[in-house]
Amino acid sequence: MIPVGLTMIQEIPRPTQDRLFILHKGLGPVVFVVVALRLAWRAFDPPPPLPASVPRLQRLAAGAVHAGLYAALLAMAISGYVRVTAGGFPIELLNALGVSPLIVRNEPLAEAAKSAHAALAVVLIVLIALHVGAAAYHGLVRRDGVFSRMWPPFGDR
Repeated sequence: MIPVGLTMIQEIPRPTQDRLFILHKGLGPVVFVVVALRLAWRAFDPPPPLPASVPRLQRLAAGAVHAGLYAALLAMAISGYVRVTAGGFPIELLNALGVSPLIVRNEPLAEAAKSAHAALAVVLIVLIALHVGAAAYHGLVRRDGVFSRMWPPFGDR
């Protein structure tokens, strides 16, 4: 979603830009549902505890980054939906499924959602970078079993 979102707002041929907008708008609700299902799954199947060797500050940071990732993903989907529907634009996938917009056209709301969506994109990119950096640190440097919690084929879970 991030590469599509960043590309679709560039000066590119209009037909390509239109296809990217339709793809991005259609995948937003899918991301929302997948993240909600993932959160439900985690409620019933929590991850194994971190190894005892992980310091308290790193445990807190991991929890904050995970919570931030989930919150940012949900907020991105919601702000994108609000921006599009309040802006009077269709979400073709939802329209095809017979889902009517929940928000009427409202330009000030659309602009606020657009600003929130852009700010959240930066937050999400930073959180992803932190998550990838921590995964690489634990998988390549520390080799302490934390990476195997994220990528089960490399662990015994």
